This record gives sequence, C-alpha cells and structure tokens, in this order.
Amino acid sequence: MTHQAQASGEAAQGGPRLAMGLRHAKSFLNSLGRAGIAGQALGLALLAASLALPPASAAEDVGRLSGASPIPSDPPASASPPRRANFGQERASPEASHIADWVVDSGDNQGMPFMIVDKVHARVLMFDAGGRLQGTAPALLGLARGDDSTPGIGDRKLSTIPPEERTTPAGRFVASLARDIHGQEILWVDYATAISLHRVIKGKPVERRAQRLDSATSDDNRISYGCINVPVKFYDKLVSPAFTGTNGIVYILPETRSAREVFGSYDVQDTARPQGRSQIAAAPVAPSPMPLPIR
Repeated sequence: MTHQAQASGEAAQGGPRLAMGLRHAKSFLNSLGRAGIAGQALGLALLAASLALPPASAAEDVGRLSGASPIPSDPPASASPPRRANFGQERASPEASHIADWVVDSGDNQGMPFMIVDKVHARVLMFDAGGRLQGTAPALLGLARGDDSTPGIGDRKLSTIPPEERTTPAGRFVASLARDIHGQEILWVDYATAISLHRVIKGKPVERRAQRLDSATSDDNRISYGCINVPVKFYDKLVSPAFTGTNGIVYILPETRSAREVFGSYDVQDTARPQGRSQIAAAPVAPSPMPLPIR
C-alpha cells in the first residue's frame, strides 16, 4: 500500500470520530453558556477532538505543531579503513608484508619500534613505532630449519648443542638492548633460549660468516647456533638507535607453519577484521649479562 493510500484510509477512519467529537464539544458549549468558561470549554473540545483521531495521526500532528525533527535511525556501522605499514620503495615477501600491515593495523607493537625477521628469505626489516620501514639487511640464522627451541637449550653449553637443535625460534618477542659477558651490546630477543640479535661475529674461519652475509643468495645464511647475525653497519645505524631507551617487538616469521597460526594475524583488507586494538601485555625483559657467548 502506498503512503498516500494509507493516509487516505486513516483519514476516512478518523473523520467520523472527529465529527462526533466536535458535536459533543458544541453541545457542551451550549450547555455551559458563553460567559466565563468558554475558553475552558474550547480546550476540552480540542482534547475531545484529538482523542477521536487515530494514534498515528495524533502523533504526526504533535510533531508538526512542535516543529520537532524526526528522530533519525542509527547509521549503519562501517569498518574503519585499514592502516598499513609504509615500505617506501622497498619490496618485501608476502608473509613479511602481511605481518607488517597487521602489526600497524592492530597496534600489536603498542607504540614501540618493531622488527621482522624473515627466516625463509634470511632478511631483517626494521620499522619505527609508526610502521615506517627504516631499512633492511641480510641475516645469518640458526643452522637447523624449524620454529621451536629445544626445552632448556638456553642453559646449555654450545658444545652440547647438536646441529639439528640449532634453530631460530619463531614468535613474538619483547626485545631490549643489553651487554653480553664480553661487554658487547646486543639486542636481547629471547632470554630463555639465549637468542639475541647482534653484529655479525667472525666465528670459526670455516664458517665464513661475513662472506655469507655478502652473498647474493640466502641459501648459505643458515650457520649460527640460533642467534641472528646482521651487518655491523645495519646494527649500528638502525638497530641500536631504535632500541636505545625503549623496548621493542621482534617478530620472527615461521618457516614450518603459517604466520597466521603463530601470531593470530589477519588480512587488513578483510572487512571482517577485528576493530579493537591488540592488548597484548609486554613480557618482562630478563637482566643481562648473557650467560652464554653470543652465537
């Protein structure tokens, strides 16, 4: 039924009642006379007439007389536009891009600088607190492929760790600067497993760590006991200044599982993504010095 037809039907129903109300009001006025109480009678007549109107018509008349605007309905909820990391002209792997965008959109870094360690491509990406990429560098990683550390490995001597246990664990770590037992600055990543990020060390001559960093491929970057070795210039120029006076977050991407499984991340372009910001509490950073040599 159209609005015009509906209004006509309501008027047809309300007309007889309105006429009846007015007739009663007129009779009442005649009985009271015209002296003194005509104004009161008029008010009662109007009241009687309004009672004769259909409820919807009466409500509309009140709205027109008062000049009130209709109460608008709540606007439909819309998802906020996604926020993304700023890579500038740098290209990153799909997995690293996914995690960086998720960190910025969710606020998982909690206003701290953050770093992504892409194990598959043996690369480190350094971001400021706002998600702007500051620089990238190749990295040396644990000799063995895998995303978990052997329980208790952080308390063992290097000589007792076989090649298959020399992994760089995947996960989200709250990191801070500290000093190793030789007084060298390092970035603590995970104290329990004795994992840190530091300037590349010479190591054994046969390991050729510096040459591995400089090579064009990432296939030869698996050599350490689990720690992350980066070029000296990258550490001094970006890592050390970024973490001076503050903690930060290090995201080590997995290589045997998906990033979504490890971090609970989501695609920022997904309209069904969570709208709340992450409230992950920062884990306490263990004290230095490091109980084991850097690896």
